[in-house]
Amino acid sequence: MTPDPTLATIWAFLIAFAVFAYVVMDGFDLGIGILFPVFKGEERDKAMNSVAPVWDGNETWLVLGGGGLMAAFPLAYAILMPALYPLIIAMLLGLVFRGVAFEFRWRDAGHRRWWDMAFTTGSLVATLAQGMALGAILQGIKVSGREYGGGWLDWLTPFSLLTGISLVAGYALLGACWLIWKTDGKCQDHAYRLAGRFGAITLAAIGAVSLMTLTLDNDYAAHWFAMPGVLLTAQVPVLVALLSFAFWRALARKAEILPFILALAVFLLSFAGLGISIFPHIVPGAVTILEAAAPADSQGFMLIGAAVMIPIILGYTGWSYWVFRGKVGAAGYH
Repeated sequence: MTPDPTLATIWAFLIAFAVFAYVVMDGFDLGIGILFPVFKGEERDKAMNSVAPVWDGNETWLVLGGGGLMAAFPLAYAILMPALYPLIIAMLLGLVFRGVAFEFRWRDAGHRRWWDMAFTTGSLVATLAQGMALGAILQGIKVSGREYGGGWLDWLTPFSLLTGISLVAGYALLGACWLIWKTDGKCQDHAYRLAGRFGAITLAAIGAVSLMTLTLDNDYAAHWFAMPGVLLTAQVPVLVALLSFAFWRALARKAEILPFILALAVFLLSFAGLGISIFPHIVPGAVTILEAAAPADSQGFMLIGAAVMIPIILGYTGWSYWVFRGKVGAAGYH
């Protein structure tokens, strides 16, 4: 039984969609955790209440992305997981700490300071691990035959640290923009200031990561600069610059929803840039999507389930955001 190129490509885009949906939806509440130490008193209550109704459902997409990778591209899963075990474990522990802190912060007011610390630490560790995992994949993973051939700490490099710190800044930007949208008063004013600062840091980080990525592998540079493809890929940095200009204009005009939308658009372009760099590989420089794909019958069978479940997930996610669409106060949604 051989893989089917069409099904393999469809599943690659489905997994990419799930990962981006996770970044969009869980990114801003991880960002709120990262920003939590700079908030005081009522600001903290507003910030946590703004994501309380939706944060746990956001992680559905992480499960879909990881489960889809294992089922649709088992070879890639078997190579990537051993290479990233320390980071995956750190991410999961961070998400656990954050989730427990979410629940117990309200139920154990006597130790709220410790739960706030756990919320921030869990958010920071989970975000840093995700960013470093991305860097580890981009810089290349040693493959021996059909398995991981590297060491326990191959993921720890200056480049992976850069991508980890960059994602921390990016999630903090999303968190600040979310609070601009969902809060008012002093909390919103504070969020405007934070969005400006982290917007500048994120833009600088995107530039640094992009330039360093091009030096990692000649194939990356070829994907970006070879003719005639460069006519299309050159539009990505141009669009990032235009969106960044629009973002600061939106902050200056005190727009509420637009900064969040523009920040997400910049993330989408960065995600597209990642795809341009590595496609058609799923393990950069080692394994292509087709080489890692499960048999066509398996992918076809799973696609039926995905065609049913993904619209359902989108439906209940959209409904939950619609129900809690208003501004939030210290005691909950208005």
